[in-house]
Amino acid sequence: MTVYLLPEEPYFPPVDEAEPDGLVAIGGDLSVERLLEAYTHGIFPWFRDEDDFFWFSPDPRMVMFPDQFNLTDSLNRVIRSNRFTVRYDTAFDQVIESCAATPRPGQDGTWISDDFIEAYKNLHYQGYAHSVEVFYREELVGGLYGLALGDAFFGESMFFTMNNASKVAFNALVERCRQHGVMFIDCQVETSHLMRFGATLIPRPDYLELLKKALLIPTASGSWR
Repeated sequence: MTVYLLPEEPYFPPVDEAEPDGLVAIGGDLSVERLLEAYTHGIFPWFRDEDDFFWFSPDPRMVMFPDQFNLTDSLNRVIRSNRFTVRYDTAFDQVIESCAATPRPGQDGTWISDDFIEAYKNLHYQGYAHSVEVFYREELVGGLYGLALGDAFFGESMFFTMNNASKVAFNALVERCRQHGVMFIDCQVETSHLMRFGATLIPRPDYLELLKKALLIPTASGSWR
């Protein structure tokens, strides 16, 4: 397999030429144009190593079909308690900065560097990236962010500083996706946490077919407020 060094223009090689770990290419930048080109071809940036960005398209791919979401009894009780308030696109900057700052078990530091924060804020300002925010007594205690393109949502990261807050955020995302006919939520790589909620692994070719269908629907860019 050959790992491509990206040119200046927003181009990506075919994902079926990716490395076994899903690595498609390195280099390039995080411009809005390149990021949109990546996501529409089943590719996403994962981290930066010195001066290079690394772009992935894993096989298999983890996705959540909204109608297959498993709302557990315990989470349902938390939601019905009305302990938390959920909002959309009112604190995007805080959410992504909190995702970058939150320690994660088994990880040394974060892949969400300043470059990523700036890039996804730019996507948000242009109406492509969105946040789901969970507040407790007007304090932001959890949330997530990602991109909405066509009839797909591409989840990027989530955080919580209070138990269950990120789960409430994910449930709110699923509910919004159901209401707006979103075909699937791209969860990128396997996590046991999301599998418990009904996410599933599908082969990359099947994911690309789903993506192609989802992108036939024009993207409704703009705020989710």
